[in-house]
Amino acid sequence: MKQPKTAPTLSELIPLMSELSKDADAFSAFQNAMVSPLVGTRYRHWDKLQHLSPPPKLDHRDWWLALKLARAGGRKRIPLADRRGFPFSYVLPDPAQELLFSLSTDLGASLELPEKITNPHTRDAYYVSSLIEESITSSQLEGAVTTRKVAEDMLRSGREPRNKSERMIVNNFAAMQRIGELCKVPLKPEHVFELHSILCDGTLDNPDDAGRFRRANENIAVWDNVANEILHVPPVADQLPARLKQLCEFANAGSKEGFVAPMIRAILIHFWLAYDHPFVDGNGRTARALFYWSMRRAGHWLSEIVSISSVIKKGPARYAKAFLYTESDEGDLTYFILYHLDVLRQATDALHRYIKRKVEQVGRLSEILHSSAGLNHRQRELLAHALRHPRQEYTIDSHRRSHNVVYQTARRDLLELESLNYLVRLKRGQEFVFIPARDLEQKLERR
Repeated sequence: MKQPKTAPTLSELIPLMSELSKDADAFSAFQNAMVSPLVGTRYRHWDKLQHLSPPPKLDHRDWWLALKLARAGGRKRIPLADRRGFPFSYVLPDPAQELLFSLSTDLGASLELPEKITNPHTRDAYYVSSLIEESITSSQLEGAVTTRKVAEDMLRSGREPRNKSERMIVNNFAAMQRIGELCKVPLKPEHVFELHSILCDGTLDNPDDAGRFRRANENIAVWDNVANEILHVPPVADQLPARLKQLCEFANAGSKEGFVAPMIRAILIHFWLAYDHPFVDGNGRTARALFYWSMRRAGHWLSEIVSISSVIKKGPARYAKAFLYTESDEGDLTYFILYHLDVLRQATDALHRYIKRKVEQVGRLSEILHSSAGLNHRQRELLAHALRHPRQEYTIDSHRRSHNVVYQTARRDLLELESLNYLVRLKRGQEFVFIPARDLEQKLERR
């Protein structure tokens, strides 16, 4: 990761105004460039702007000053300050406002969503699948190495993790489930420590590092191991208690920064925790967990079945650069906000494509399953899955986890399917395993 060039500050550039005012054509071009905070449709950083052609009569520094002044007009500060005490701030240019509007609709309402998603009973399967996806990809971002199939089988079956990578995934899954409870109450520092403890259980070199602040003698920095350079130095350890308290106040909308759109607040919380890097390890996972906490507390209910880490994982360099652009341009959080909104847009679009595929799939199978009188929605889901995965094995515990039901309900579901000859029961050790009947489709068609 190449460190972006630090952008010239507004105070450094202001003296250029006197020279520009002496040339009427140059000053007119400067005023035209000051109309929008964007370059075309993009919110450009100095690192990129240097390689673009400036407007006639202006050089790159004149152009950058015009953009900085355009951005200054709508700038909003938040209580977060960098380690030197300089406040972070942001603007919401048109692309951000457009994304914010469409995402607020998509993630907070049930418009045009199929009944399988809006029905609280049938949506459990989607909820569990999404938790699994986010748990796997969030862990992979932090170095976990395993295949999706192995990880998914582990989570659905409930087997114990065999290594650190699998433990990270199990921890992420547990943390995401815990967020479902914590989002009902205001955030406190002890909740952040609790989530960090869950996420880091059994994965740190020193187990005592879980659920506590890093100490003054623990020099933590974010490194680019390829270029062998420091990308980020977080605030010193003795500032962390006050900064975390302030983060919680901001998260609970209790600070005096004025109105902040709930989705923007969630994104800023993500940045804040990651910037402060209050823990020895696990900061990224904790930051993303707090983002989900904030989204769910704000009522963006569909966010619980959207995986941001699966999008971030496709381009981790963009994730890192969004942080670096903010820090290298006077704490301008707009770069991170725009990046995160785009991640949410991609993740939401992926969810809708997934829903569309599932609806089409269910439609194709409905002709077979619609005549299966007496089957409940969980049994139908299992049979639909079994038709697509004829070698799949099911256990009472995996069925329980997949549909978020109690053990007795899961056991009754499987035994009833066995009695109908749709599943075959086998004994494996101390556990029963159910597999699809070899002629399952024909049996359903004959029913």
